[in-house]
Formats: sequence, C-alpha cells, structure tokens
Amino acid sequence: MTLREQVQRREEQLSPFACRSLQSRGRQRPEKECDVRTPFQRDVDRIVYCKAFRRLKHKTQVFLQPEGDHYRTRMTHTLEVTRIARTIARALNLNEDLTEAVALGHDLGHTPFGHAGERALDKLMPGGFAHYKQSVRVVERLEKNGEGLNLTWEVRNGILCHTKGEPAATLEGQVVRLADHIAYINHDIEDALRGGIIYPMDIPLEVSNVLGFTHGTRIDTLVQDAIRASQGQQEIRQSPQVGEAMQVLKDFMFASVYTNPLAKGEEGKAQEMLCMLFGYYRENPDELPGDFQVIRAEEGVDRAVCDYIAGMTDPFAVERFKELFIPMGWTVK
Repeated sequence: MTLREQVQRREEQLSPFACRSLQSRGRQRPEKECDVRTPFQRDVDRIVYCKAFRRLKHKTQVFLQPEGDHYRTRMTHTLEVTRIARTIARALNLNEDLTEAVALGHDLGHTPFGHAGERALDKLMPGGFAHYKQSVRVVERLEKNGEGLNLTWEVRNGILCHTKGEPAATLEGQVVRLADHIAYINHDIEDALRGGIIYPMDIPLEVSNVLGFTHGTRIDTLVQDAIRASQGQQEIRQSPQVGEAMQVLKDFMFASVYTNPLAKGEEGKAQEMLCMLFGYYRENPDELPGDFQVIRAEEGVDRAVCDYIAGMTDPFAVERFKELFIPMGWTVK
C-alpha cells in the first residue's frame, strides 16, 4: 500500500459529509496518481508553487501601498483565510487538504489595487470581470504557460463559489467562503484601527457585545459559532445571533472604511491608471508578452489585455504606467 493509499484509508474516518479524495470528480486531464500525495494534497502544492500565488504578496488587500510593514496584503489575507478554514474543517472532521487547497487558491485572480482594480476591469472588459471567475481562469488557463494547473473539480468549484451566488458543492468549499468573510472583516478592522481610519469606540456596541471587543475574541467567537451551528449539518451555518452581528459589522465596515475618502482617496487614480493601461495595450496588442499573444489569437485582444493587467502586481502596474505615460528625464552623456 502506498502512502497515498494509507492517507485515503484514513480519510474513511472523516465525517459522512466530508469530501474524500477518492470521491473526487477528477481533473480536466487525467493524470497518473502520486504515490505519496492525495489529489487534494497535490493541488495544494501546485497552487503554492505557481507564479500567481507568489504575486499575491504585492497586491493590495484594502489599503493601497501603505507605509508600514504590518498592513495586510492579498498574500497575508490568503494565509489567514487558510488558517481559519482549516481550524473549522478540523473541528467538523472535514477534509483539511481540500479546504486548504481552496483557501490558498481563492484569490489567485485578484487584480492589482484590490477591489478598485476589479471594478475598473469590470467596466472595461466586455462581459464584465469578477475576481473569483478570474481565479478559476488562472488555474485552468493562464498558469504553466497556458496549460493551467489541472486541479481537481472540487478545488475549482470551491474557488469559483467562494464569494457569492450558489454555495460550493462541498462543505470544505463552504467553509472557505465563511472563513474568507471572517478573515477580511476582522483584519480590515485591525488595519483601519492602525491607520487611524476608525477608533475602537466606533465599532457598534451591539456587535462587540455579541462578538467581543478584540480582534482575537471576534475571530474566536465567529469560528466557534460556525463549528457549533454546522455540527452534524449538511451545510456550513452561523447561529442567527452571530450571523446578524456579523452582518451589522460588515455594514459598518462598508460605511466607515471601504468607502472612506481617507482610506480610499487614491483609488480613483489607480483605476484611471488601469484604464489607461488597458487602452494602450488594446491599441498596441503587439506589445503584449508572448504568453498573451496566444490568448489574443484564440480569444481576442480584450481577453488578452484583461488577463495581462489582472495578473499585474501593484508596483508592476505603476512601473508599466510610468514607462508608457510619464516622460523620462534627459540624460546628458
């Protein structure tokens, strides 16, 4: 018996509602099984080693290019989601490997400058743009020189369904969806407090009385509530009281942080920059890198330009803008 088969035998002890790797619907392209890792474990490795994952460290979470070492990036957000999701999955005796793969891959398609960049591309791209759909496109089409990562169906489904709309087909995917919300609301509060955008007394008292008054307490309350409410259920739930408090907290964050001019004052500039880059490459598609020339030929210029810009990091987008639109100083030799 291989190591993989031993792990898959242990998976038989998981919750009856868990997704076992032997039950996977498989990959887009059949592959020989690994002797050591299950299919979901292989997916975790493929995501961690891909280029799109590495770029997350230079992509905005909420604050554009903040001064200071302790603000979140899209990478640190992803890692926090992964830890919260695995904690919930372990407590519910679900498949932690599948949970981890979905969590690590859920934001691979996010744009530079966070949701500001997403809104810009949504207006520019015919048919619209959504980061969760782009994340699936990254793993299916863009990575590995156009071959994609060939992930399992369950991981791709979890990535696609992590934001809104129909819930994921697996409980593991549903866990990631809730963990994403738990993580971003709480770490965005911490970053906003650090940046002086809000103050502790601004957080609604009705929320704090239910979820707690500190970052750690809020996360602990939300995680434990999800575990209790979902125990023995065929869906991931929250209790009515905690779910309502979390919604009030979301509304507070949108009103006080996500639309705050102090925190978001530079977003208009970032969006205009992406619009100009999009227009430039649409008019000069021959300047797109080689990988995107194939997409241009097969799916059109707009699709190629969108994929290129969506994959940029914040500093790379700024550098390309400078090179294309800012006059360089004259150097006397």
